[in-house]
Amino acid sequence: MSLDLNIIASKLEGLEETIIVKLIDRAQFRLNEKIYLPGQSGFMNEEEKSLFKLRLFFQESMDAQFGRFKAPEERPFCKGLPQAMRIVSMPPSGLVIDDYESINMSLEIETSYLDLLKKLCRPGDDGQYGSSTEHDVYALQSIARRIHFGALYVSECKFSADPETYSALITAHDVEALNLKLTRKEVEDKIVDRVREKVESIQSKANPKVRYLINPETAVEYYRNTIIPLTKKGEIAYLLKRLK
Repeated sequence: MSLDLNIIASKLEGLEETIIVKLIDRAQFRLNEKIYLPGQSGFMNEEEKSLFKLRLFFQESMDAQFGRFKAPEERPFCKGLPQAMRIVSMPPSGLVIDDYESINMSLEIETSYLDLLKKLCRPGDDGQYGSSTEHDVYALQSIARRIHFGALYVSECKFSADPETYSALITAHDVEALNLKLTRKEVEDKIVDRVREKVESIQSKANPKVRYLINPETAVEYYRNTIIPLTKKGEIAYLLKRLK
């Protein structure tokens, strides 16, 4: 992976469309709260798990066997996944740490996503449980990929550009100063403005009689209040481990 901040920023920008489309796809179905309740999955002997949790586990079990989680930015939500069954050859990442799982923001991503659904989806139950959980998984994975990619590669790029300052802050374990150093408000504002424009553009040709249109501000707020802050939290976690 090229540790060029412009290339990495372009990659992150490209992931915006993926996330937006996945959120719009999920919003075509009602909230369907039943799928998030343990014991309501319809699976025998799975009283402690929800349909959502089971769908996520089965998807990640397959992904794990195909080697998905060998990629630094692909962090799983589930524990107890099988080992990869295929040989995966990854190019040099350019990252200093190799314990990528130590930078796993998945629990917070999942919690924030489930909260988002109450704003994203219309209330009620349309019985489309399988489709709803399928799109939940795709949306979650795209969000997690974006957050972890930024957390790992942006932090390494920024460290490489100013190693002396970052090393001092890391040694002092000054989390607040690291957060300030990493923050570029003008870039964050540009990102959320771009997300708003993309949601509007993607939905501009949709027929509202057959497609439910989401409020662009729902995606904008999620980016501003969740995706960007969790990315920076992951960046700080990476930096604090970088000198060890």
